[in-house]
Amino acid sequence: MDPISSLQNPRVKNAAKLRDSRGRRQQGRILIDGVREIRAALQAGVQLVEVFFCEPLCQTAESRQLLADLSQAAVPLVPTMEPVFAKLTFGERAEGMVAVATCPSRHLRDLVLPADALIAVLEGVEKPGNVGAVLRSADGAGLAAVIVADGGTDLYNPNCIRASLGTVFTTPACAATTVEARAWLQAGGWRVVAARVDAKFDYTAADYRGRTAIALGSEATGLSEAWQGEDVIAVRLPMLGSADSLNVSATAAVLFYAALRQRTNDDTERR
Repeated sequence: MDPISSLQNPRVKNAAKLRDSRGRRQQGRILIDGVREIRAALQAGVQLVEVFFCEPLCQTAESRQLLADLSQAAVPLVPTMEPVFAKLTFGERAEGMVAVATCPSRHLRDLVLPADALIAVLEGVEKPGNVGAVLRSADGAGLAAVIVADGGTDLYNPNCIRASLGTVFTTPACAATTVEARAWLQAGGWRVVAARVDAKFDYTAADYRGRTAIALGSEATGLSEAWQGEDVIAVRLPMLGSADSLNVSATAAVLFYAALRQRTNDDTERR
């Protein structure tokens, strides 16, 4: 196939529409930027519909190897000229490949988790970059799943995928309403550690062992009143400066690794 040179090419126009949530809903597809992110989707079994690539931009060994692996996997490869590729890509990290994929369908009922799993719940977080960063921290700290409750953005926003470095495909993640998430947690006997700026307890006082969900809200409004009850302990991070809170992704990273440390130390002591 000769490289596509027209910005009016129907395949290019349809792919470009996937940067908008309406386009993703209408087509049931998503757009994946970047070599690492496409590799993660491929390894996670996400159905790749086609991959647009620009030969002059595919200069790294990683991009060349991915092209070879995609060809081996019989994923359609669509060459483009640089102006056309520029229409499809986003930001400055142009690595020469953009994939169109079928949107994964994940629900609470699909989560199969260990009895002592540690998971995260994000409520009302609107910025896709924050959701992606939380997913990346969840992956690093070994969380078993992430639930986006009443999310202001979808999990497969291209910015979320990029910020997660593709871990949105490798970490079990799903969207639900807050009502659904709370009912699911209560039915499963989960302990909830809720991050609140007005909480009485320091985050180090929480028990993160066993079946635990760490709940975080948006920076603007925090968690809703739904995150109260006998199964919930509210915790705060000490803020010693003029700001009253951290970015939600920074808070998530602190709590995730505090939980990991506690659970790791507990495992060591039991041995």
